[in-house]
Amino acid sequence: MTYHLDGAVIPTGFDVPVEPLRRAAHFTGEPGCIAEARAFAAVFLEQLRTEWCATIDERTDGAALLVVSELVTNADRYSNGPYILELEGTDTSLTVAVYDSSATLPRVFPRDPQRVGRHGLEIVRALARDISVERVPVGKRVRAVLSLDGG
Repeated sequence: MTYHLDGAVIPTGFDVPVEPLRRAAHFTGEPGCIAEARAFAAVFLEQLRTEWCATIDERTDGAALLVVSELVTNADRYSNGPYILELEGTDTSLTVAVYDSSATLPRVFPRDPQRVGRHGLEIVRALARDISVERVPVGKRVRAVLSLDGG
């Protein structure tokens, strides 16, 4: 149940969604797809704020969009085909998963500030509380889980 008081929506605790919010988008890898993926994720984060009453500050918002950018960029750069961005979230966590057609698992390089490029997974590992990579029948899935509650 939701009460409306002078235009403000006040959740009463009975209207919390039961299932996580889930959205997926398919990208061809054509120019502009990475920006489209970021825009898709930004809309998703706004839906989490609205539908789950998630408290997502600017820093967390930026981190989430950076993780999306890095994972989609890797799929765009290293696979020979389209990729899928899958987002799932609640008021406390966001899961970003990218499926691509390459079965080659990404390599994590040792930290090296002198290295030019290949810092994507290093960045994702710094921002996510959990990251996993697995082969799937169509290639691989890279999945990162971010905390939205400051934890």
